[in-house]
Amino acid sequence: MVVITVAILFWLLIFYYSILTVFGLIFKVQYKETKIELKEYPSVDILIPAYNEGKVLFDTLDAMVNLHYPGELNIYVLNDNSTDNTGDIADYFARLYTNVHHIKVPPGKPKGKARVLNYGMSISKGEMIAVYDADNQPERFALIKLVQKALEKEEYAGAVGYVKTINMHKNSLTRMIGLEFMIFQLLMQSGRWKLFKLGTLTGTNMLLKRHVLERINGWDPYALAEDAELSLRIYAAHYLLPIVPDSVTWEQEPEVLRVWIRQRTRWMQGNLYLIAKVLSEKSLIRGMNIFNVVQMISIYYLFVSLVLVSDIWFVMGILNLVNIKFSVPLFVLWFETLFIYVVQIVASAVVEKEINIRNIMYAFLMYFTYAQFWIYLVLKGYWLQFKARRKNLEPVWDKTVRF
Repeated sequence: MVVITVAILFWLLIFYYSILTVFGLIFKVQYKETKIELKEYPSVDILIPAYNEGKVLFDTLDAMVNLHYPGELNIYVLNDNSTDNTGDIADYFARLYTNVHHIKVPPGKPKGKARVLNYGMSISKGEMIAVYDADNQPERFALIKLVQKALEKEEYAGAVGYVKTINMHKNSLTRMIGLEFMIFQLLMQSGRWKLFKLGTLTGTNMLLKRHVLERINGWDPYALAEDAELSLRIYAAHYLLPIVPDSVTWEQEPEVLRVWIRQRTRWMQGNLYLIAKVLSEKSLIRGMNIFNVVQMISIYYLFVSLVLVSDIWFVMGILNLVNIKFSVPLFVLWFETLFIYVVQIVASAVVEKEINIRNIMYAFLMYFTYAQFWIYLVLKGYWLQFKARRKNLEPVWDKTVRF
């Protein structure tokens, strides 16, 4: 009975994510660029949180000053007490361009991106606020596409773009990250929007209307997954976050395993904090947010439990410690999971024109390596979140190392 129950629940989750992939492909194929001719464009402030970003900030600001935007555009480098040459680079661009501003953020707690963004919102005045990470290089028309989409409807709180991996071909890890982003950042996001009109902020290449941010009191400074947390409060306030797949930014991803593990552990902690917040603040469970909440719980509790049960059951069967009577359902389940995982990645690679034999081989390899690491990350996130709550510790923003 345990095996059958696990198999059924697994199949339901696999079916759900398969449907998201299919509708994501449909959305991507059918997507038409927004064409709005405006006599006057709203003013936009770009906020770039920066802490020791000297290795990447020059290229980021070079991309920012080359953005095409007909309206008033101000770029704020929010320097969070950097100890490298981040301030020197920001000053250099501020001298060359009148719309680039080097802002020294006062020390404060809790440390992290959310607090810095709140400070940036307090010292800026634009009608719309865009957020880019300090390692991002948006394409020339990325911002204007977000603005045009956000202005389509009053209920749009802003708009969400797409994040691609600039160093995808650096090594095996970055290639896997790039392939992961194709399926989860593009197709899954697009599928959720196509089916449920649900969008989730990606933390970068995103635009928000100032009056919406002010209404919901900005970012939660205690949230490590500040983008996901803000998304829930936006939907609870009855706004929508449309997806704009042709608004593209290029982002650097971790090139060594230990950096990737630290980054993803922070993400896991952030999402576990968010689940706890949702369960304690019932006001966040409104309307379509129910789908967001169910999905988070299914990923971080149900799915990881099913994976652990199936892995333990599988190992016990190999060691002949348990008599597995349902070998066919288990075999079919494992094969289907692998097959669907690979098909989803291959489909996204086709859409992004990254399909080749090497990426197909990596898709198979990822299932047995990259995807399995996720279990370890979730369990580590559980432990760190438990310690933080038990000792009443402030969240620790673990900065991603640049290369």
